[in-house]
Amino acid sequence: MSHEPGARHPLKLPFTDNPWFAAATLLVAGALQTLTLSPFHFWWLGPVSVFLILLVTVHQAPGRLFLSGWLTGVGLFASGASWIYVSISEHSNTPAAIAVVLMVLFIAGVALFHALAFWFWGKLAKDSPVRRLLLFPAIWVLGDWLRSWLLTGFPWLYLGTGHVDGPLGGLAPLTGVHGITFWITVTGVAAYGAWWLWRESRQKTAGAVVALTLLPWFVAPAMKQADWTEMSDEPISVAAMQGNIPQRIKWNPEFMRDQIVTYLGMTENHWQADIVLWPETAIPITQDEAGKIIDHINSQLGDNSTLITGIPWYGYSEQVEDFTFHNSIMATGNGEGMYHKQKLVPFGEYVPLAGLLRGLISFFDLPMSSFTPGPDYQKPLKASDINVMPYICYEVAYPDFVAFNARNAGLLVTISNDGWFGDSIGPQQHLQMARMRALETGRYMLRGTNNGVTAIINEKGEITERIPQFERGVLTGKAYTAEGQTPYMQTGSWPVLTLAVILIVFVRERVIPKN
Repeated sequence: MSHEPGARHPLKLPFTDNPWFAAATLLVAGALQTLTLSPFHFWWLGPVSVFLILLVTVHQAPGRLFLSGWLTGVGLFASGASWIYVSISEHSNTPAAIAVVLMVLFIAGVALFHALAFWFWGKLAKDSPVRRLLLFPAIWVLGDWLRSWLLTGFPWLYLGTGHVDGPLGGLAPLTGVHGITFWITVTGVAAYGAWWLWRESRQKTAGAVVALTLLPWFVAPAMKQADWTEMSDEPISVAAMQGNIPQRIKWNPEFMRDQIVTYLGMTENHWQADIVLWPETAIPITQDEAGKIIDHINSQLGDNSTLITGIPWYGYSEQVEDFTFHNSIMATGNGEGMYHKQKLVPFGEYVPLAGLLRGLISFFDLPMSSFTPGPDYQKPLKASDINVMPYICYEVAYPDFVAFNARNAGLLVTISNDGWFGDSIGPQQHLQMARMRALETGRYMLRGTNNGVTAIINEKGEITERIPQFERGVLTGKAYTAEGQTPYMQTGSWPVLTLAVILIVFVRERVIPKN
């Protein structure tokens, strides 16, 4: 694949040099990745997106790749995270113009993760087309992983998530979502390499590349049918309440009693269920003020019934050596335990640089935006003799966090209040991530939300019961506990990340010749 200056690049079309064409292609390629996810489910667009990115970037000078990566990120986040505008504008009384500015700043900022990844890609591969193709999947996955934890992380819009309903979903219990993303990018790279080989009249080699790349796409669906964990024989009865409380009154003191009365009334005919599930902050007062309410709930619950509900917690924290608030979930009745949320949403649950930003605009003074993250390594809740690992809202988006904490639990629960995102695609994406976590861990996931989507998800990531959005209702159904661990629970994403690092080390060290 050697080429002299001024000669036709073997992996380049004439019009890809046009900067406007390149920019438009990268923006479209990023947006196509949003279409792979819920509610669109066009998972097959993943490799197409990668092919388009490579079409523009494989031949670019390393210095130009920073801008190309940023444009790709802008296309992805502008299309896939547009729901942020709803929470800024509609639920924080922020003027539309300021909300647009804040959303643009967020998109531009988070797109820098792709910009840095592409810049690093250029630095490692230099101008070798072969190196660039071999390194692209490794760089992409490591970029996703970095985005999952740096600056609290934004583990949203991973390519692999779309395959909870796609053919590569069978890899989830083995490799997790990052492993699926890795093979999607490998497929895009292979398609691009096969295209080049075909142009170079190497049809047999091109065919072999395509055949090897497609093999997991045909094997993985059968792997999804494998039982990585053992499900209990006896079902658990579940009753989950979806109160559909309007966000505008959620923290209004005049309506707090009405909200509690609403959930008590909805539960009236379901106190005998094994698990009664109320959503995030369903009890909108702190646990130290809710003693009479909790006592009343305990008097209503059946002898073998446990209520799991979201509730703010206030008290002395040894972690911060002061009195503080936690966004929490508790079990009461024939169960016990309190879990404090560890992964907080920036600006929604805490304000970075609060001393500078508080008071500037109402968005920086949202109700309940002064939470403290809970400690690491918290115990599961108890529901009768069942270990239940809870995750509050945003936490279910973190694949390794969920898998690690699920090791000592037979059942998973996630509660949320997606009312912040209105009638946008955000809640649908959130549900899809919960489904991927269930598939990765081989465990049932009970999902309780304020206004949707409340659902029971089985160990294959399939929804068995659900309530439509924006309706007040009670979901009833059955769940099963699991024993054992999937391979992904035991290793996390480290095998995939290690493979990515090995690729970088060996390819960068010129094991693959430049020409």
